[in-house]
Formats: sequence, structure tokens, C-alpha cells
Amino acid sequence: MKKTVRTLCWLTLPLITAGSSLAEELYVTTPLTEPGSFTPGVEGPATDREGNFYAVNFGSQQTIGRVTPQGAAELFVTLPGKSVGNGLRFDKAGALYVADYTEHNVLRIDPRTRDVTVFAHQPQMHQPNDLTITSTGVLYASDPDWDKGTGQIWRIDRDGSTHRVATGLGTTNGIEVSPDGKTLYVNESVQRNVWAFRITETGGLTDQRLIRQFPDFGFDGMRCDIRGNLYITRHGKGTVAVMSPSGEVLRDIDVLGKHPTNLCFGGKDGRTVYVTEVEHQRIVQFRTDQPGLEWQRWQEK
Repeated sequence: MKKTVRTLCWLTLPLITAGSSLAEELYVTTPLTEPGSFTPGVEGPATDREGNFYAVNFGSQQTIGRVTPQGAAELFVTLPGKSVGNGLRFDKAGALYVADYTEHNVLRIDPRTRDVTVFAHQPQMHQPNDLTITSTGVLYASDPDWDKGTGQIWRIDRDGSTHRVATGLGTTNGIEVSPDGKTLYVNESVQRNVWAFRITETGGLTDQRLIRQFPDFGFDGMRCDIRGNLYITRHGKGTVAVMSPSGEVLRDIDVLGKHPTNLCFGGKDGRTVYVTEVEHQRIVQFRTDQPGLEWQRWQEK
């Protein structure tokens, strides 16, 4: 990937406050950051317990940017060596996990010190792409081989040990766990399939079944709301598809750019969806009717 160097600056971003008319307008996308505030590698959004929003490649490659609830954007960390982040996930303790696709790692960032350490390293990974996390803190990573059009899935346990739990797939990308913790979903960008697996008691995957195949455009990131509906970025189409667990497409939301890469839920009530978008290298947002699953877990004591 060609490195893009940009001048880092502080941004004041518009906020949507509860009670405003715009806050109640559902599925209407508005910009959050200025065009060009991220690089073409903008990806992997996640929100922490305080409502801060994070995404990779802020200002320049190999970085993670943070946007505060007050609307200020800043450089959070620069990743060491040749590491470049993709998917991000927080655990309940506040640690941030980063899919480091260039170095075959999952990194761990301490939220207080911002120290970056290698949580898991697996040379047999092609390039860990997106992450999901269970309620018990177990990670699953999608791992596509773009040159061969294939992919696999890894489980990363809480001790950092890695286990390959699915092979023989297409270009695995977006990945998510269902609200009850019993199903793992993964999509394939090139083949445009969305698959479901049953998660066994030991964390393995079985009973693979096809939920839906789309006829056109690619996939990227994927997240669940608390009802189990999947929100899937449609790369090339410029939308987020909302799909029921049974595969019914409930709506298609325009995100103001042809190349959305990923999304997450946040805001004060968990019903603001943030989308990373490559065409304009920025973050956009829309309101939805249900909180996100990951946000809901922050409310658990």
C-alpha cells in the first residue's frame, strides 16, 4: 500500500444532540469530519465507553485517530514499525485491539498509557482484516487472501493464543457475533456471500449456512444491532444494507460516497452509526432505531 503523508490538524466536528430535530431523522446520512481528514486507508471504527470514536489512518497511514464526544479529533497513537491497522475492537476493560494486517498481528493498546503491544502473532495469517469480540472477550478475525480470492477465520483467546476455526472460504471480511453469542457471521467481499456459523461451547465453528448472496457490488465491514440485524457496508454501491438474521434486506442507506469501508454504533444512546468512507476520506453518520450490540455491552456492569 502506498504511504500517504498528510499534515495532522485538530478539527472541530459537528455534534448531534439529543432532542434536536436532526437526531430524530432516521437513516439520513450527514458528514461528521471534513473531506480528507483521513487517508484512503480509513477503516475499522470503534467507540469506547466514554463515547470517543476511533478509526485507523487519521492524517497519515499507521495511525489511529480519536474523535471526542465534544467533537475534537486528534491523533491517538502511531503504530510501531511497519504495522498498519484495519479492524478495531474494544473489550469490556477498555483495551483496544487492532488487526495489524501487514505484520500478521493483533495488537493491544492500553487506553490510559497508549502503549502498543503484540497481543497475538500468527505467521499463517494472510492479513487479519476485521475483528469481532464475544461477551467473554474472545476475538474472531477474518483473514482474506486477496490474491487467491480465498479466506479463513481465526479465534484469538484471552491469553493471545490463535486457533484457525474455518478455512475454504472466499475473501472473508466483515465479521460479527450475534446478540446471544451463539452465531458468528462473516461476509465475503468478492463472492458477496453472507455466512453464519454456530459457535460451539469450546469456541469452534460448525453448521455453516448461507444467509444471503447479493447480486452486485462488494462488501466490507459489518455490525449487529441489539435485535441481531446486520449492517453491512456495500463497497462500490455507496450504501449500508440493513439485513435481518434470516437474510431479508430491510433497507439500503446512502452514505454519501461510493466506497464505505466499515461502521460502528455509538452516541449517547448507541443509535448513531458512524461509517468510514474512502471516496471523500472522511467519517459520516446516520441515526437508526436500535442501539448497536457492541455499544449495549458497554452498559453492562
